[in-house]
Amino acid sequence: MALITLGLSHHSAPVEARERLAFTEADLPAALARLRALPGVEEAAILSTCNRTEILAVAPVEDEAKLLEWWRRELNAPHDYLNQFVYTHRDQAAVLHSLRVASGLDSMVLGEPQILGQMKQSFATAQSQRVLGPVLSRLFQHAFAVAKLARSRTQVGAHPVSVAYAAVQMAKRIFADFRETTALLVGAGETVQLLARHLRGQGVGRLIVANRSLDKAEKLAREVHGYAIPLSDLPLYLPDADLLVSSTAARGHVIERDAMVAATKKRRRKPVFMIDLAMPRDIDPRVAQLEDVYLYTLDDLRDVVQDNLKARTEAAKQAEVLIGEYAIEFTRWLESRDAGTTIAQIRANARAHRDEVLEKARRRLASGASAEDVMAFVADTLSNKLLHAPSSKLRGASSVEQALLVTAARQLFDLPDEDA
Repeated sequence: MALITLGLSHHSAPVEARERLAFTEADLPAALARLRALPGVEEAAILSTCNRTEILAVAPVEDEAKLLEWWRRELNAPHDYLNQFVYTHRDQAAVLHSLRVASGLDSMVLGEPQILGQMKQSFATAQSQRVLGPVLSRLFQHAFAVAKLARSRTQVGAHPVSVAYAAVQMAKRIFADFRETTALLVGAGETVQLLARHLRGQGVGRLIVANRSLDKAEKLAREVHGYAIPLSDLPLYLPDADLLVSSTAARGHVIERDAMVAATKKRRRKPVFMIDLAMPRDIDPRVAQLEDVYLYTLDDLRDVVQDNLKARTEAAKQAEVLIGEYAIEFTRWLESRDAGTTIAQIRANARAHRDEVLEKARRRLASGASAEDVMAFVADTLSNKLLHAPSSKLRGASSVEQALLVTAARQLFDLPDEDA
């Protein structure tokens, strides 16, 4: 069995592919149950965010293709569509990758903390579906602990850098003075909350929060001295928005092209700056074709993000060293776990041979054989049974395999070197 991670992220796939191949929060429980039910899969988990989707499994290495095919079928993707975007990590590489992800070192915004919360949610969902086992359970807990250490021992998370912060930085390039700007935020989740706080800190003139749950919108609006509206009223307020940022969990477009056509007419050629931070996207991509509309997606934030990485680069190097050490520690546990299982099997096999030979020895004694003859029988028969399988493997191995097996056998049986 191997620890396997199959995934895609902003490093390997464009926003369209990440959107196409992501699992929704509502679909995850059933998908996890089907994944765990695959033949050979002993443990399973799925991490699916706006910037990455990963399948974690404890399964035979030769079943990787089956896992990919399952993923493709689950989301009804075309044949070979996944292959152009997916990366694969096994065992120690899979451990190191999970620790880097949890610590924010693989994120679009280096060191961002949101991914840790998303991993914890994935862990909780997998736990609730009872698809985890000793390996993945320990890996998640290990990753959470290492991420906490990385933040406490380095400055990787010390600077105000996030997707929300990057969105504000991009908006500042457009608006010289936020005090004259009306910002319309769609959604009330963590990203929008961060964005609202950043905008209020920058002195935005008017702040409107639209959300399906008006209670959540009102709670956030009170915190940032804004104004809350239900999502159903969004078309009425679109003409007011100089800056619009959307980040919801909706399955379809929240802002359609026709609604923005009507809004731009009322704005009378006054430009509107729009940022879509959702996955799947909230804003109809055709909106970008309208005059006086400037629409940006998660991928467009890359340049802004890069400008904000400098302060974290040295800290990230320190965190990489720490994470590498803890990845090795977990891998040693994995290896010792595998060795422990093998040792237990060897001992069980030896006990079975012992019991079989002892039973035959008792029958010989009962039939009148001398104790000396029976002792010789036990010694010879037990030795032959224990050494038969390894001897046969050595004789039947190819020359290359034989060289490896001979070296291993000499170490296992503490034999002197051939030259000694």
